[in-house]
Amino acid sequence: MWVVLPTYNERDNLEPIAAAILEALPQAELLIVDDASPDGTGVLADTIAAREERVTVLHRPGKEGLGAAYRHAFRWVLERPDTQAVVQMDADFSHDPADLPRLLTPLMSDADLALGTRYIRGGGTIGWPWHRQLISRAGTTFARTVLLLPYRDLTGGFKAWRRPLLDAIRLRDAHASGYGFQVEMTWWAHRRGARIAQVPIVFRERVAGHSKMHGGIVREALLMVVRLRWDAIREALRRPRPPTA
Repeated sequence: MWVVLPTYNERDNLEPIAAAILEALPQAELLIVDDASPDGTGVLADTIAAREERVTVLHRPGKEGLGAAYRHAFRWVLERPDTQAVVQMDADFSHDPADLPRLLTPLMSDADLALGTRYIRGGGTIGWPWHRQLISRAGTTFARTVLLLPYRDLTGGFKAWRRPLLDAIRLRDAHASGYGFQVEMTWWAHRRGARIAQVPIVFRERVAGHSKMHGGIVREALLMVVRLRWDAIREALRRPRPPTA
């Protein structure tokens, strides 16, 4: 099992989050994916990996966005034949490493994908100003409505995947570079007929550093949702109709 942890300027958070992940999942390995952070996050990641054999660092040449980092990382872990499950999470403690065993529990039964979900009973957010909560909830509501999806938290990034689903999903067709990638991947999983479980989590404002969210990411996500729906409509219209009697 691999935990994928994308980083960009997360030096203050990296050491404690890596230790907490390894403690929560003693059998897991950690892949840190750094986009050439100017604050030295990548150098610190190499230091951690040198003393901890369960940590690997994937260095990327520059900041290309969260989606690009995840696509690169997912392809990397899927090249490892022993990979059975993959967890994705943020490096800023907004996702609690102590929740990792609970997030993975549905995969031990019949789920293909577990979504850490803020907007169901038992979930929530702590430390966010009202406008951040409004943007997050509105984004999920918009995506659920346009894409006709039943899941209550489409913009969250705390997920656990079974390998066969991640193998089957269309990574080549996932284009979003920002947080729209989270919606896009759940959309493709749903389209593949995946069994998707929702696990309540409490999302906390980051411990240190600065949020990477900005208006361009929001616009990209909104346009991406519309494009996915339009592509699905066109695909349905192209299907041959059954012959009439």
